[in-house]
Formats: sequence, C-alpha cells, structure tokens
Amino acid sequence: MAENGQYVDNSIWFYAPNKVAPVFFTIFFAISFAIHLWQCIHFKSWKFTGLLPWAALIFVSGYATREAGAFHYDNLDVFIASICLVYAAPPIYELANYIILGRILYYVPYHSPIHPGRVITTFGFISAIVEALNANGAANSSNSSLTKSQRDIGHALLKAALLIQLVVLTFFVSLAVTFHRRCKRAGLLPANLKTILYTLYASSTLILIRTIYRTVEYWEIVNVDFSDPNLKVSELSPMVRYEWFFWLFEGSLMLLNTTLMNVCHPGRFLPRSIKVYLAQDGVTELEGPGYQEKRNFFITLLDPFDLVGLIQGRNKQNRFWETQEHAQPVTQGSKVTPATSEDGAKRNVGMVLLDPLDLIGRVTGERKRREERARHGQGNDLLMEDRQTVQAKV
Repeated sequence: MAENGQYVDNSIWFYAPNKVAPVFFTIFFAISFAIHLWQCIHFKSWKFTGLLPWAALIFVSGYATREAGAFHYDNLDVFIASICLVYAAPPIYELANYIILGRILYYVPYHSPIHPGRVITTFGFISAIVEALNANGAANSSNSSLTKSQRDIGHALLKAALLIQLVVLTFFVSLAVTFHRRCKRAGLLPANLKTILYTLYASSTLILIRTIYRTVEYWEIVNVDFSDPNLKVSELSPMVRYEWFFWLFEGSLMLLNTTLMNVCHPGRFLPRSIKVYLAQDGVTELEGPGYQEKRNFFITLLDPFDLVGLIQGRNKQNRFWETQEHAQPVTQGSKVTPATSEDGAKRNVGMVLLDPLDLIGRVTGERKRREERARHGQGNDLLMEDRQTVQAKV
C-alpha cells in the first residue's frame, strides 16, 4: 500500500495518488485565482501582478489533472500533464516577485541598487529560460516511452532549471535586502514599503524551500532505474515512496504563497504607474519623467548593473529625483494623496475571508492604525495618521 511506502502495481506515480488532496488544492487554488483576478481588476495592477492569477490557474489545472491521475494512475499522458503543470507554476510566482521588486525600485528610485527596469528584463529573461528548461525537462524525464538517452536529456534539463532557480533566487533576495538596508539607513521605510518587502521575503522563502525540496528529491531519483527487476524498494528515498512529502513541500507551501499574495496584494501598496515615485521626504508622491533606458535591450541583459555607464558617469543622467523640475504631486481631486492608499479603514471582503483573525494587520501594525483612525474619525485614508498633508508644500 502507498501508506506503507510500497510500490503499487501498474502505478506510474509509484504509489496510488491520494484522491482527496487534489480536490482540496484544486478548490483553494481556484478561490485564490478568482480573488487575484478581482484584485488585479480592482487595483488596476495588471502590469505588475497579472502573473499571480495565471500561476494560480496553472496549479488549478495541475491538481485537477492529478485528481484524474488518482483514478487512472497507469495513464502516462495524465502523469506527464500533471508533472509539467505543477513544475511550471512556481517559476511564474518567482517571476511575479521579480516584477514586484522592480516596481518597488521604481517607487523609491534613489535607493535602488540597479535600474529598476533591469530587474524585470534580466530576471525575466532568466525566468523564461528556467520555464523552458522545466517544461522540456519534465516532459522528457517523465515519459517512459522515450529512449534512455532522451530521458537523460530531460533529467539534465530539470537539474539545470532547479539549480538556476536556487542561484537566481538567492541573488534576488540579496538585491532586495540591499535596497531594504539603504532605505532603513536613510530612515525611509513607510508602512506600505515595509509590508510589501516583508511579503516578498516570505514569498521567496516559501519558493526557496519548495525548490530545495524539488532539488533534493530529484537528485535522489535521477540515477534510479525503475525498470531494474533487482531494484529494492526499501532503498529508495522516502520522498519517492511517500506522497505526503509532495503535499507538504509542494502543495501546501505554494498554497501559502498564493494566499499570502492575496492577503498582502502588491496593488494595495504600490502606485499603478512606474513614473510615480516617493519623494525623499517619505510623504509626498510625485509623478516625474521616470527612468529613461537608452541602451539596447540585449546590452541590458549582458550588463544589468550598467558598469560601463558607472565608469563613464552616464548613470548620473538618470537621477531625475534630484532636480524634480518636471515632477508633479499626485492628486485626487483637490487633495494631495498620501504615499499609500487603501480602499478604506475597513478590510475588504476577500481579506476578511483569507485572514479572519487579521493576523497580517497585527504583525504589520495596520490593525492598530485602523483602530486609531476610527477613534479619531479619520475615515478611509490609510496611514493619514502617519503622514502630514502636503498641501502647503505644493
């Protein structure tokens, strides 16, 4: 039986897949997908959060396919489809994080370690490579009808994809931490910036743990010949023999990740336009010319830090925030907006359903600020208590 870590006859999965868990994960990823879709429409944040519903939808398809595989565990096509879909979704969440970090750097450009646009182009380019390696590697390595040499190519592709993910994810977190430290030293960490940075750290940690699990699992089975009649099942890795490893380190972690992005949706904390940035007073939001990238696209991929421009002094030409000649305060009607906006002092329905105890509000301090605004009758302006009106500065 699968619960005993024993091989199930005719099962391509090794065990007989659980019939209940895929239904649970399909439903909850579908709910997350629907909420992400609504949030993208509501916050009009498709440009930097549009990948979140897409990744959730891929997981819906992957787990729905796995449910079919639970009843037909000898069906090779269903097995390959499920493996490919489940492998494809996490790198998309990772790419979404890259885009969100790029948008954060646009928002606070003077503390950005690199040009914000290069985060998206460079990391996006690498993510496209990882996604291609994942798709081809998963399809080839899981297809027992292929020759051994073709399956070995698939194994090599998946190895490369997993290792690249680990390296790039480490570099990504280092970039975010460098930016965070610069903001902290400058005393410029408003609540919206702090919340979205911690959200990225949490998301990256979940994806990192998942990727480490996948890497270890893969190295455990890559050299195993399952067609060998002398193969001893007891000597196989528990990750292969027991399904709960998959549900814990793949299903649960990625469900937590998509839920985290629902609760702390970036559209709540960041402006829609990359030309809107936070003034160095930490209060005013200004709309300026934005970063101008005049280099060739392929040059930005090869030299994302613009080391040549740094040597030549060309990078100083992009410091539009130092002059603010063309900057205009962002307004709604006749009132200058605070640097962060929310729908109101009350949480929306989606957040109440996902976080009924308001744990995020307690951790980030939002709950306390909402209560204080309610006591002082300040209505729906998020963080108005933390910021002074800038009418006099305009």
